[in-house]
Amino acid sequence: MSEQVQRVDTLFLHETGDDYLAVAQRSGDRLFRAKLELTERDAGPRPGRFRVKTGSGEEPRSPDQFVDIARRADRIRISEQTSRSGREELREMLDAYQQDAKVVRTCRYCAGKGRYSPITSETAIEADGEFICQDCAIRELERELSFNGGMTGAAQDRLEDLLLEEQDLDRITGLLGGNLDPDLTKFDEVSATTDEVDPVPVDSLDLHPDVKDLLTARFDELLPVQSLSVENGLLDGEDQLVVSATATGKTLVGEMAGLHRHLSGKGKMLFLVPLVALANQKHEDFEDEYGDLANVTIRVGSSRIRDDGHAFDPSADIIVGTYEGIDHALRTGKDLGDVGTVVIDEVHTLKEDERGHRLDGLISRLKYYCEQREQQYRDYEGAQWIYLSATVGNPGELARGMRANLVEFEERPIPIERHVTFAEGNEKPDIENKLVRREFDKESSKGYKGQTIIFTNSRRRCHEISRKLDYPSAAYHAGLDYGERKSVERRFGNQDLSAVVTTAALAAGVDFPASQVIFDTLAMGIEWLSVQEFEQMLGRAGRPDYHDRGKVYMLVEPDASYHSSMEGTEEEIAFKLLKGEMEDVVTHYDETAAVEETLANVTVGGKAAKRLNDRMLGEVPTKHALGKLLEYEFVDGFEPTPLGRAVTTHFLEPGAAFTILDGVRKAKHPYDVVADIELRGEQQ
Repeated sequence: MSEQVQRVDTLFLHETGDDYLAVAQRSGDRLFRAKLELTERDAGPRPGRFRVKTGSGEEPRSPDQFVDIARRADRIRISEQTSRSGREELREMLDAYQQDAKVVRTCRYCAGKGRYSPITSETAIEADGEFICQDCAIRELERELSFNGGMTGAAQDRLEDLLLEEQDLDRITGLLGGNLDPDLTKFDEVSATTDEVDPVPVDSLDLHPDVKDLLTARFDELLPVQSLSVENGLLDGEDQLVVSATATGKTLVGEMAGLHRHLSGKGKMLFLVPLVALANQKHEDFEDEYGDLANVTIRVGSSRIRDDGHAFDPSADIIVGTYEGIDHALRTGKDLGDVGTVVIDEVHTLKEDERGHRLDGLISRLKYYCEQREQQYRDYEGAQWIYLSATVGNPGELARGMRANLVEFEERPIPIERHVTFAEGNEKPDIENKLVRREFDKESSKGYKGQTIIFTNSRRRCHEISRKLDYPSAAYHAGLDYGERKSVERRFGNQDLSAVVTTAALAAGVDFPASQVIFDTLAMGIEWLSVQEFEQMLGRAGRPDYHDRGKVYMLVEPDASYHSSMEGTEEEIAFKLLKGEMEDVVTHYDETAAVEETLANVTVGGKAAKRLNDRMLGEVPTKHALGKLLEYEFVDGFEPTPLGRAVTTHFLEPGAAFTILDGVRKAKHPYDVVADIELRGEQQ
């Protein structure tokens, strides 16, 4: 003890009831802690009892030893949490020994454990109306996180950063219970950006007069992405890949070119989208906008009849279709006439495991169709190809693969705030209700109420959330019929609904002019969202003609996943999505995909199947795929067998086809065959 007394840097005094805690430190390390009691003497307060703490006990020491320590200490500090009378008593006692002491703010938690931890206004964290040090605050936060089920590194780091920034433990732990304070939930803001592009006047365009009149009636100048497209050869028939954020006007690029070429006698326009809901919406838009200039029809899936009873007309001037709808027409040998323009919307679908290879094959087969027609009819000059996407990680590489000019415009018309808060699954609807109410109660400077899209991962959940919202809302998913979906779209467009609750897979591209997007989950079905899907969906928040800014809220359930096959937890995925880089658009082929697309190419192109395979974006192992087709008896030479034709026209993968065949041979009930197919899909 005598050696330690010689070398005390700091003597810290803290009031603990009727006595004081004395802590001696050297170079930041605690030498000892002791209990000090003062006794009132004629000359004033003096050390009465001095007991050094040893483990769970106390060792009495001479009060003079405390005086000796105080005299040898480089500095003496009194905790600010000591009462005024306690401070006066300590100072009077120290004055008697000609020792000065300074009152400092210290961590109450540390003081209670015999540690001296001075804090400043920059380092103090408020907790339960008191101030504690950053280390203790982080430990308390970790304890709270553990109580709530634990969190992985990225989410915990985010909360710790917020804690040090806000210096309020209660506000931060409140996030775990759905605190919606925007100053806390805000992760970042994606600023509005504007590329400097000289706008092209509409009256200067070399367009068919009817198209020019139509556009002139709507605006005087093209938007930047449209101007860039024109400058890169749009009206000269150049193929283009147009990559630009949602609501920047890229869709009109395809429409303008397609309508111009049709009215100029260069063939009809095909406008292709991945989803039936998108096709229905686009068909209705085209009929309203261009119905006076062209006949419009729709082709979705393998059905000849649309939900509202309108028959598909292959001779129409504008055909709006899903990828599968047009592909089915090609696989079954339908005559689509002279195709002058092909617009592929949402072309980033090429990277999806399920649909990517089919879109890749469709593009190759449709190009082959146009080439064959060009050889047969000398007055037909082929098609112009326009590919549209808001999110592509490798636009240059993709454009080269498609042999198209790249038109890339990175403007975001209005800023988007991105927010993160934490909640259990059963708490999320209440939080969503608060967010929807708060947004719908506001009006933008353009005079529009704030409306919300809530993305979730099941139809059942759509209805569950919608029922719990106070303001008018509706579920929107593929289980609704055409009329029901159109009613929801119309009511939302008229601002009669505060929110739509939809499945991520269906509504990623549906045109709901929302100011706010809420992610009820970060899953699409039983798979986590990719960065590209996430960016597509959050891009629905905010429209320049409606809103001043967009808002995105991610409701994250700590330690949650939605299927045993999912890797990672929701909070891990949340921060990967927020910080992740856009994935490249690359089409991958496994054996099943290679067999399916090669069979389709044989069906459409016969001996040209290898050429069709070779020019697809992904690498198709043609020789192996042809070998499998022969083994499965799907082809005979370069012709599909009746079995092969049935397989390809119904978009079956080989395993599902053989399951059906086995069921038919065993005279199984159709429901049992369907169940077998579903079970097989789950086991893959």
